[in-house]
Amino acid sequence: MKKTLLITAGDPAGIGPEITVKALCHPQVQRACRAIVIGEEVSLRKAGWNEQLGQLLPLSAPHLSFRPQPSKEGGLVSYQAVEIGIKLALKTGSPLVTAPISKQSWALAKIPFTGHTELLRKRTQKDGLMMFTSGSLRCALVTEHFPLSHLPLSKERIVNAALYFKNALKNSGILNPFVGICAVNPHASDNGQFGSEENNLILPSLQILKRHGKFTGPLPSDTAWLQHRQGKYDGLLCMYHDQALLGIKLAATKPIVHLTAGLPFVRTSPAHGTAFDIARKNKADACGMVAAILSAVSY
Repeated sequence: MKKTLLITAGDPAGIGPEITVKALCHPQVQRACRAIVIGEEVSLRKAGWNEQLGQLLPLSAPHLSFRPQPSKEGGLVSYQAVEIGIKLALKTGSPLVTAPISKQSWALAKIPFTGHTELLRKRTQKDGLMMFTSGSLRCALVTEHFPLSHLPLSKERIVNAALYFKNALKNSGILNPFVGICAVNPHASDNGQFGSEENNLILPSLQILKRHGKFTGPLPSDTAWLQHRQGKYDGLLCMYHDQALLGIKLAATKPIVHLTAGLPFVRTSPAHGTAFDIARKNKADACGMVAAILSAVSY
């Protein structure tokens, strides 16, 4: 029997509707799941939506201009879609796949969340770990959308993220995951020469973590990503956003999937944005959305 999948179509002025429709046309996706799509109806119809692709829960945005740019209206309707998707996922346990939203659109609409992850945590009352996967490459974040000058690092945050990551890797089929813990500073600070986070936060965290599994670090980012690509680690725990995203986007040879671990249901998304510059030009590559859907179905 096909698994039922919930899909939110993202910002209607971006590429979300296009990649949603293209992904649902993919033969592997059609064999794998039955889709319930939540999104702004006009943009989905213009992208080629038809009832053979699944069930549509249509949303309207009468004041939306459809100009390919951030907008209050785009923020409101994409946020509404995610709220509905979360409620249905909590009720049914079905996996949730989210097409890209615009954080700027959400800000224009005065949505009190910076993105999907923060909203998911609030509505599920779970910590939720931001992870990215691409083939054998896997990474997770201790901190997410924060400026480097104000990273909220703590021993508790590092330990909790590492244990969430370990459990997520085990759930994916890796029996005894070996996790590399990335440093914050250049050369892992050279024993405090270039910063204090390694000695004061990461090393004490590792003393706790080594009682719970295979963890090592702190690792300089360049060395960590090279060794992970060579297969030394099952995953990397990164301290901040770009340490993870830059590494995996340079190292990956397959589509990257964003996974939020630790929720009551599976949630995935493609690891790219709304791409307003190519929206509604039939240029968007849906391989990331296909990968996100197939990944959600496989869990």
